[in-house]
Amino acid sequence: MDPAQPPGPAPAPVPRPVLRIGNASGFYGDRFDAMREMLTGGPLDVLTGDYLAELTLLILGRSRLKDPEKGYATTFLRQLEEGLGLAHERGVKIVANAGGLNPAGLADAVRKLAEKTGVPVRVAHVEGDALPVPDGYLTANAYLGGGGISACLRAGADVVVTGRVTDAALVTGPAAAHFGWGPDDLDALAGAVVAGHVLECGTQATGGNHPFFRDHDVRRPGFPLAEIHADGSFVITKHDGTGGVVDLSTVTAQLLYETQGARYAGPDVTARLDTVRPTPDGPDRVRVDGVRGEAPPPTLKAGLTRLGGWRNEVVFVLTGLDVEAKADLVRDQFADALERGGGRRPHEMRWELSRTDHPDADTQERAGALLRLVVRDQDPDAVGRAVSGAAVELALGSYPGFHITAPPGKGAPYGVFEAVPVPAGDVEHLAVLPDGRRERVAGPRRTQEPSDPPEPPLPAPYPEGPTRHVPLGLVAGARSGDKGGDANVGVWVRDDEAWRWLAHTLTVERFKELLPETAVLPVVRHVLPNLRALNFVVPGLLGEGVASQARFDPQAKAVGEWLRSRRLPVPLPLLTRDPAPEATP
Repeated sequence: MDPAQPPGPAPAPVPRPVLRIGNASGFYGDRFDAMREMLTGGPLDVLTGDYLAELTLLILGRSRLKDPEKGYATTFLRQLEEGLGLAHERGVKIVANAGGLNPAGLADAVRKLAEKTGVPVRVAHVEGDALPVPDGYLTANAYLGGGGISACLRAGADVVVTGRVTDAALVTGPAAAHFGWGPDDLDALAGAVVAGHVLECGTQATGGNHPFFRDHDVRRPGFPLAEIHADGSFVITKHDGTGGVVDLSTVTAQLLYETQGARYAGPDVTARLDTVRPTPDGPDRVRVDGVRGEAPPPTLKAGLTRLGGWRNEVVFVLTGLDVEAKADLVRDQFADALERGGGRRPHEMRWELSRTDHPDADTQERAGALLRLVVRDQDPDAVGRAVSGAAVELALGSYPGFHITAPPGKGAPYGVFEAVPVPAGDVEHLAVLPDGRRERVAGPRRTQEPSDPPEPPLPAPYPEGPTRHVPLGLVAGARSGDKGGDANVGVWVRDDEAWRWLAHTLTVERFKELLPETAVLPVVRHVLPNLRALNFVVPGLLGEGVASQARFDPQAKAVGEWLRSRRLPVPLPLLTRDPAPEATP
C-alpha cells in the first residue's frame, strides 16, 4: 500500500455461516437456572427467553396497577445477576420479551444491574407495541415483528428487551441482523419464524410434554438451540451432555403446537407450514429446510385483556358406593340452600363429575370421585359468601362421607383475552438504541391477506384387513394448545404406512366422535403431509380463553392426550411392528 494514500474503508465483516440461537425460557416461571445452563453448556451466539403469554400480560397488568414502575418479568432480572457476566465473557447476545408492559423500565433496571456488577454491556429495548387501552380493558398490545430487535443488534446492543413481540421475533430479529436479510427475503425469514416457533417453548422441543416420553430419559431435558444458516434453513439440537432428546417426533410435536392453518401469518412474513421439511441430521439433531415464505398480512394481531368477572369453585369428594346418587343429592341440596339463603343464582353454574374412584380400592383416595362446581358472575357477591355458605352448610346433612378438597373462598376475579386485528401502519414500532436514539422500524414493503392453500392430495388408503380396537396413542402422537378461546390438536405418526391409515381415518367426523365435547363446534382439519400430520382447530372450546379458566384444563394442554386415549379400530400390521421414529418423511 502506498503510505501516502489514506487507507480505504475497512471491509464489511463477513457473517459467520451459522448463527447459534438458544432458548432459556418458555414461559414466565420456567426453570430458573436455564440461563446459566445455556451460557455454560456450549457455544452460543444469541440466547433468547420467552416470558410472555396471553395470561402473563393480564398478570403483569394487575401488577402494574399496584406499582407503575413494574409490569415486567422480574425473574429475568434475577437471572441476569449471574447471567449478564457469563454472557459478556462468552460474547453471547441476550434477547428477551421480558419487558412485558414496561420494556423501558426493564432496560433501565438492566443498566443499573450492569453498573452494580461492573459488566460493560450495551442495553437497548423495543417499544411501540402498547396501544391505547379501550374503556373497560386492562392492557392492549400489538404483536410486533423482529425488526426492532434487529435494529438494536445492528447498533451494537448486547442485551435487547422487548414488550409484546411475536414469539418467533426473538429469532427472526437476530437472524436478520446477522445475515443482513431485508423484508423481501421471505423464504429466509420464514425459516427463521419456524425455528423460532420450535424454540419458543423451551424443553417442549427436547422431549418435554412429549407423548412418547417413555422412549427416552426426559427427567431433566436440556433447552434447545437452533443452528441457523443464511438461507433460513436450520438444525434443532441441544448442548452435548444435557438430558432429553431431539428427534423428528419432538420437533414435529412443537411444529404443531398452537398453530392453525398451513399459513402461519406474522408481522415479518407468512410462513408456509405445509412446506416445512424435517430430516434427521445425526444424534439429537434435526435439520429443517424447504420453508417457503409469503408477504405478511396488512394487519397485526393485537391482544386485549380485561377482567371478565368473578368466579368461585368448590370440589366435593364422593367416596365409595353410590357415587352418581351422591352427586345428584349434592346438586339438589346446593340449589335449595342457595335459594333459601337468599343468594342470587350465579350467571354461570357448571357441575362436573370426575370418576377418579376405583372399585374395591386399597386406599381411601383411590376410592374417591370429584364433583366440581364452578360459578361465574359479574357481581362478586353472587359467587362469594352466598356460594361458599350454601356449600359448607351441607356438611352434616348431605351424603355419607361428606368433605371438600379445600374450604371455599369468597371468589376471585378472572380475566379475558381477546385478539383483534389492527392496521400495521397504525402501530409505531420503535427501536431504542444503546445510545438512546429512537429509530422507527419500517413495515413490510408489501402485504397480502393469508388464505388456506388447497388441501394437498392424500396418500393411497391403507389396505383393508384385520383390526383391533385400541387407543389411538398406540400408533400416533398428539400435542394440543390454546389460542385465545380456540384449541388446536396436532396429530402425527412416525412412518409412511401409518400415515396412509391416519390421513383417511381421522376425519373431522371421527375426531368429533372420539371427543364428544367438540361435536357442536366447527372443527377444521388441516393436512400437513411433510410432517405426516393432521392439525385440528377447535374454535370456542376454551370459552373466553385461559384467564377465564372455563375448563379444568384451561389451555387445552391435555386434549391431545385425551384423543390418544380414545379407542378405534387400528390395522393389526400397524400394531405388530416397531415404528421407525427417525424415518425420513
